[in-house]
Amino acid sequence: MAKRSRRDFLKVSGAAASVLAAPAGLRSATAQSATSSGSSAASLAPISAWLTDDTHLLAKASSLQWQPATGVPSQNAIVLDPEKKFQPILGFGAAFTDAACFTFNRLDAAAREQLFHQLFNSGEMNLGVCRTCIGASDYSTEVYSFDEGAPDPDLRRFSIDHDRAYILPKLREARQANPDLFLFSSPWSPPGWMKSNNSMLGGNIQRRSFAPYAHYFLKFLQGYEAEHVPIDAVTIQNEVDTDQDGRMPACTWPEEYEADFVRQQLGPVFQQNALKTKIWIIDHNYNLWGRAIAELETPGVTQYTNAIAWHGYVGKPEWIDRVHDAFPNVEMYWTEGGPDYTDPNYSKDWAKWSATFADILRHWCRSITAWNFALDETGHPNIGPFPCGGLVTINSKTRAISYSGQYHAFAHYSRFVRRGAQRIDSQSQAAGVAHVAFQNPDGKHVLVLTNSGGAAVECQVRMGANQASIGLTGNSVSTLMW
Repeated sequence: MAKRSRRDFLKVSGAAASVLAAPAGLRSATAQSATSSGSSAASLAPISAWLTDDTHLLAKASSLQWQPATGVPSQNAIVLDPEKKFQPILGFGAAFTDAACFTFNRLDAAAREQLFHQLFNSGEMNLGVCRTCIGASDYSTEVYSFDEGAPDPDLRRFSIDHDRAYILPKLREARQANPDLFLFSSPWSPPGWMKSNNSMLGGNIQRRSFAPYAHYFLKFLQGYEAEHVPIDAVTIQNEVDTDQDGRMPACTWPEEYEADFVRQQLGPVFQQNALKTKIWIIDHNYNLWGRAIAELETPGVTQYTNAIAWHGYVGKPEWIDRVHDAFPNVEMYWTEGGPDYTDPNYSKDWAKWSATFADILRHWCRSITAWNFALDETGHPNIGPFPCGGLVTINSKTRAISYSGQYHAFAHYSRFVRRGAQRIDSQSQAAGVAHVAFQNPDGKHVLVLTNSGGAAVECQVRMGANQASIGLTGNSVSTLMW
């Protein structure tokens, strides 16, 4: 895919709008007048539409017109019921890892301000649910914690100085672009002296470290607050169930350890210090649904936490339903997943990611946060052994910015689905078409349709007594709003 300038990713307007006004693969049926007094098609606003496919990137398409629906819905109909509402939506974003902030810092101030406006401003990508790291992750310039060295249970050495160089400044800049930025933070490892192997690489937490580690979280949150970067939520541990073979900052937490840490140490410390920061548990793959239920069933845990963080590397999103069915009031958030920069489809796999997002949102998640915001063209800086790519790539030599397919998929959600929207019911038997629908706080409806196949598909959007027809090109994502 050829590199594109920033303007290619902004809203189409002016002369460009006339060129992209009616992408061939996204077209409405011929408008029909609603002559029946029982029809409300004429009173419904036209459907605005945007398309991404092999020849368009979030291109504004011709409006679709409602018409009276007749007969039973076809197999390719997407049937909406706005009266059936599900979870509210917090938003979308990615992770401000040490590596991502280092990469952002390579840009000059003017270029970074322009990129941050594009990423975070509410009139642009509107990314607003973002992750930070408590110490080093596998995507860092070095291995570090906030209290290195010999055992220090009183945390006399504790310092967030490492983050003052470029992490905290970038977080403040992002919040300037989006004052409603929601930040949650995750540790990849406690300081080595709190663990069985005396190292941040692999190993497991020790019970004797629970009390000092709870105060480690407290000092981190207080330190960030003092730097005007408040943190809205924390997870106990990134990926509680793996030590990554000691190749990167990681730490295993047995099920009962995480539950006991929340109910006996971290929760009480937050309560005693009047912290408003939320606690999310698990922060790992769908296959840990049973562990999630067991921890929530542990007496005292739900006094301090009411949320599960999920990753999408193992298992299926529908397994989240098992936790929701057992604990309907527990909130679900999707906190990590990103592209592989070595994948030949890295820049064009928007349909794959959009279908993934639809599946996640259809299974109770209130937010989707991708992995690294930005890396260089070789997936660096990188301690770990994985070939992760950034949501955007910033070339280490030229500073040119290019975009992943995941970025283009996000655009179809984050630009249109506002904080406080609710997912509404959508049903379809259309083969290969993923769908998810929302109602925004202002009453507008948003429907995202993804055709992951190579062939075009004709569909109908049906709501009540009305429908509109739409042609979906292959490998495409379409957002409809009315």
